[in-house]
Amino acid sequence: MALTRSFKDLVQRRVAADPGFGAALLREAIDSLLAGDVETGKTVLRDYINATLGFAQLAAETGTPPKSLIRMFGPRGNPQARNLFAVLSCLQRHAGVRLRVTA
Repeated sequence: MALTRSFKDLVQRRVAADPGFGAALLREAIDSLLAGDVETGKTVLRDYINATLGFAQLAAETGTPPKSLIRMFGPRGNPQARNLFAVLSCLQRHAGVRLRVTA
């Protein structure tokens, strides 16, 4: 029987090895949110956060408690716009990208 790897571990390794993949993952999360697929957007953001700076560092940089951030991006989370935009701003800064919405 073949060994399998954890999806979370796979994403973390891929983001660490390929910054372009990390930027694409962040872009996909935001695209999902903008398309109205909030559940997918939150899930991808949670994976991205875990693969990059982590919830503890994100909490320190945004001033939001780590448990609140974890709940915010959990299956039943409902982030307020203010908190969501603070997180997205921090993630863009950390990734060295600036995403824009165009028509």
